[in-house]
Amino acid sequence: MKTKNQKTFHSNLKLVIFYNGQFGERFIANLMNYSNSCPSFGACGIDQCVQCKEKVYSFSKNIIATFGMLDPLSMPQFIEDADEFLPKTLPQADIAIAINVHPDVLYVLPDRLKEKGYKALIVPVEEPRWCSAGLVKQLKEKCKELELEFAAPKPFCVLKKSEEYPTINRFIEEFGVGYPEFEIELEEKNGKKRISTVRVVRSQPCGAAWFIGIKLREFEFESMRDLWDRVSEAHHSFPCTGSMERDNEYDETILHVAGYTARRAVDEAIGYFGDEEIPPHLMKIVVGERKCINSSG
Repeated sequence: MKTKNQKTFHSNLKLVIFYNGQFGERFIANLMNYSNSCPSFGACGIDQCVQCKEKVYSFSKNIIATFGMLDPLSMPQFIEDADEFLPKTLPQADIAIAINVHPDVLYVLPDRLKEKGYKALIVPVEEPRWCSAGLVKQLKEKCKELELEFAAPKPFCVLKKSEEYPTINRFIEEFGVGYPEFEIELEEKNGKKRISTVRVVRSQPCGAAWFIGIKLREFEFESMRDLWDRVSEAHHSFPCTGSMERDNEYDETILHVAGYTARRAVDEAIGYFGDEEIPPHLMKIVVGERKCINSSG
């Protein structure tokens, strides 16, 4: 079953991706949109995959190069000449994305990018150790001095647009990744609501929104609790790549922050802005600056 009037995505932006680990592989596979790139292939509750992303996008040509990096845990804690761990020659591109890269290597990366005319650096954080709050601050200051746009979304699916970062805004809009966004049509009958149509406007960078959308189609519910449970079940089944380790900055696991984000995106798509079980200290991360009616403020 195809999604009616599903938006398609195109971009001329060029990406270079530095990565180590499964999340980087999944992110790249999702951007390339291989037919079997969904980690929940065959788990949609139907006889076979419906290819919900077929011909919607493919950014294979936008990815100029991918560099598999050493596992930071296998490297020395402190590296004297971190530049040695980067490729000797970097191709020209618009945006670099660095996933699970050693902190010392991350710190020297902006200088190399500036030399090649890059416009932006994105450092997603799916596990607390990938990039500490202190390193994020240092990288932000360094990139500002170099006139490089910088974002370190924790997790990657909370990446939102910002007036000061036009290139990153293009990445979010044209690639359709970042903070998830749906368009959902509801029908009401006999006191129940049924989701008749789901369109994915923007997916989490791992591709989770597409699976969540499939699981929501034709779903009937009486309460928001029923709907939240459905979204949470789909989010965990995909499965989410966010860490279950408690993050000191959030005082919460990154996986749970991603889960709150997925549920909030569905809330907004059906026009619900009432009480949610999002911890008060995470409201700015999950909801952002958008006004909401919430028991926590």
